[in-house]
Amino acid sequence: MIDPRATAERILRRFARETNLLIAGRPVRVSAEAEDTDTAIAVAGMARALGAILVEDDATGPDVLDIDVRGDDAALALGGRPLGSRGDAAGRLDFARTKMPVSTALAAELAEAGTVRGLRIGVSMTLEPKTANLALLLKDAGAQVAVYAHPDETDPEVAAALRARGVPVDADPDLSGEDERAAALAWLERGFDVVVDDGSHLVRLAHEAAPHLVERWIGVTEETTSGLTPLRLMAAQDALRTPVVAVNDAATKTGFDNRYGTGQSCVFAIADLIEHADATVRDLPVLVIGYGPVGVGVAAHLRALGAHVVVAEIDPLRALLAVHDGYEVGRAEDLAQGALVISCTGVAGTVTRELLALGTIVAVAGGVPGEVDLDEASLAPVVVAGAPIPHLDIDAERGTLILDRGGCINVTAAEGNPIEIMDLSFATQLAAVRHLVETRPGVGVHPLADEAVAHVAEVAAASRGLALDPAAASSPADADWRSRRYRGAR
Repeated sequence: MIDPRATAERILRRFARETNLLIAGRPVRVSAEAEDTDTAIAVAGMARALGAILVEDDATGPDVLDIDVRGDDAALALGGRPLGSRGDAAGRLDFARTKMPVSTALAAELAEAGTVRGLRIGVSMTLEPKTANLALLLKDAGAQVAVYAHPDETDPEVAAALRARGVPVDADPDLSGEDERAAALAWLERGFDVVVDDGSHLVRLAHEAAPHLVERWIGVTEETTSGLTPLRLMAAQDALRTPVVAVNDAATKTGFDNRYGTGQSCVFAIADLIEHADATVRDLPVLVIGYGPVGVGVAAHLRALGAHVVVAEIDPLRALLAVHDGYEVGRAEDLAQGALVISCTGVAGTVTRELLALGTIVAVAGGVPGEVDLDEASLAPVVVAGAPIPHLDIDAERGTLILDRGGCINVTAAEGNPIEIMDLSFATQLAAVRHLVETRPGVGVHPLADEAVAHVAEVAAASRGLALDPAAASSPADADWRSRRYRGAR
């Protein structure tokens, strides 16, 4: 017998997996024969809960997703065309570019202004099609670009495709230990004017092992909360030697990337993996540790799939937000028993060995190295039908399933955040590069200017054809500050 909710989840996950596109904000049309009505209702309800916009038969456009339910599966079409393969790495790069209009527009502005012409820009990020396009957009704008990626965050086929398009790539999935460190330092020695970092790993390595290079930088743009935290600590300790623009703090990044991008990609990657163990996110209570922007997104996507979610948090304000969003909040050790435990903190050591023993499944959303306190020697691969399942291990001592050895689940076990979300994030990166080069701020961690963030939002809204109300005619400087309440008494 078909389980409508399980089928709905698989259909929506398949769309995301095959396209790396976002469900939230997407126009979706669901159809089915009479015998599949219950499943079609489940698909529509789950899509709406994930943020999709249900549309009628006359809706058209390149972003409309058609889901024609057929038994325990569905035929999918995007923009009126049956969903097909994106092809090889080059095809995935080209497909991603067609879904990145905001970054493309911001890069065109850089090119027209000549802002980065001749500058040496290093991009240190997870290497997949969207990041490759960021590098290509900077190259098209006139910069000399080189890319580095951690071995666990490198798609070798994408690396080869990027090299074929003229961008040097220092990324090798086979490196580890001292060889990996040497490769990172060699990349830094290329000598950059601007470094675009994710996690500030390369920026911190340069400060530690090659400070002479840091002195030459115009500055750094940093993408993540976990990367900005140590950079702010360095600034407080007078150890920071370069200007940093906090891309992560811009509303066009955190407001979308963490909530919608990391939320969808991590939850779907988890669901894809645990399906190999005949489990769904609805089979267990789910403990989300940390209710920052990532935790908010992860919890919301889990709830949309029908999971029972509880939250552990150390910050009283975030704990209150979780309660008002309808989640039970408590101490992790009181809520972890038998649960799917997902760490959303970006803090090393969040999932202790005691929590490992309590939980049934453990995963990390976002993440930093060591977020799960693992005993690597106790891990054994999960074997199904005589073959090990990639990214799925069992802690033999505790009997807990460990996803991706505690790594950033949406990066190493999937294709990262959806394209449209990274389009916004990378457009914000490009705006930050422009801000950095044109304003040359002093050493320290600086916000991206409000007007730059507003411009990214304006371009993004225009690219989606959003109809906006006109702005009020008067400016704040022209406004009458006197209270209207008492005017009749004068």
